[in-house]
Amino acid sequence: MKAYYFGTCVIDACFPQAGLAGIELLQRGDVQVIFPQEQSCCGQPAYNSGFPDEARKVARHQIKTFAKDYPIVVPSGSCAGVLKHQYPRLFAGQPEEEEVRRFSSRIYELSEFLIKVLNVRLEDRGEPIKVTWHSSCNALREMAIIPYAKALLRQLERVELVELQNERECCGFGGTFSVKQPAISAAMVSDKVDDIVQTGAARVLSTDCGCLLNISGALGYRDLKIPTQHLAEFILERTHGQN
Repeated sequence: MKAYYFGTCVIDACFPQAGLAGIELLQRGDVQVIFPQEQSCCGQPAYNSGFPDEARKVARHQIKTFAKDYPIVVPSGSCAGVLKHQYPRLFAGQPEEEEVRRFSSRIYELSEFLIKVLNVRLEDRGEPIKVTWHSSCNALREMAIIPYAKALLRQLERVELVELQNERECCGFGGTFSVKQPAISAAMVSDKVDDIVQTGAARVLSTDCGCLLNISGALGYRDLKIPTQHLAEFILERTHGQN
C-alpha cells in the first residue's frame, strides 16, 4: 500500500520526532510512505482569520502536491479536519469543487488510519505508566477520531488511561485565538492544567501538537514536571522492537 503523509506546520517546526514516529508506525504496517517535499500549510490560519481567497490559494497548492489517488494520512486532528471538512466548504460553488471533494475523501487522521485501514495490534513493551488524554476540539468534534486513539492506548496492557474530568473543554490554544485573546486563552489552559494534575498522570497525550505546545507551556510556567507527548511517539516508544 502507498500513502501520502501530510506533516503539518507545527510538527515540522516544533515536534519533528512526532512526525517521524507516525511515519515509522505506517511503515511497520507495510505502507510505502510518500512525503512530498513541496507540501506546506493546510491554510487553516488564513481560513479561520477570515481570508478565504488566501486559504484557497494554499489549498490549491496542496491539491496539486498530493495529486495521485493515494490515502493522505495526517498526524493531527486539526489539520485533518481542515483538509477533509473545510476544503469542500471553501470551494463550494467554485470550478474545482468536485476535484476538492475527491481530494478530501482521501484524508485520514493517523490513529483512524492505523485502526480502520491497517487494523494494527500493539504489543506493550514498556513499564507500567499512568497517562491522561487531551482531546483537541477538531479531533473530538470535527474528525471524531478519539475512539480510535483511545483504542490504540487500550491495546497497551501496562498503560493506565485516566480520563480528564472535563475532557471536552478546549485547552485555549485555537491557533490565532491564543494570540488574539491571550487572557482568555491563559485562563482556559490553566483550567486544563488543573484537570491534568488531579488525574495523577505521569504524561499527557494528544494527537494535536498545537494543543500540546500550549499545555506544555502552561505546565512549565507552573513548574509542573508532567511531560506532554504525541500519541504516535508514545506508541512507538512503548512498542519498540515490534515488527
